[in-house]
Amino acid sequence: MTDVRRQLRSGTVVLGGMGLLAAALTACSSDPDKRCVDRDSYRASRGYKVVADKNCTSTKTSVNGTWYYGGSKKSGYVEGGSFTKSSKGSGSSTGGSSGGSGVDRGGLGGGKGSSGG
Repeated sequence: MTDVRRQLRSGTVVLGGMGLLAAALTACSSDPDKRCVDRDSYRASRGYKVVADKNCTSTKTSVNGTWYYGGSKKSGYVEGGSFTKSSKGSGSSTGGSSGGSGVDRGGLGGGKGSSGG
């Protein structure tokens, strides 16, 4: 009887620990490329200057802090991203504008280059 209880307790600990680990990983990975930048610090050669997160969460700062998504960070500056958070599952992570909406509304193979029947 003692062995059964011990097995149940250890199984509960393992399952509970896995749940906590999953929750922690989900919370940490929600916006991995979100950075606070000074919107007024843009340089063509470097991008936007990365500043402390408090500049994006508080209104009482001297910096025009805004969240910047994606891009690559180098020497305290970030470039190649966007001020708009991309929606998950959109199929595109470039954030660039190509002039189209990126949605194919054709039915039964009715895409570009197909002829109607």
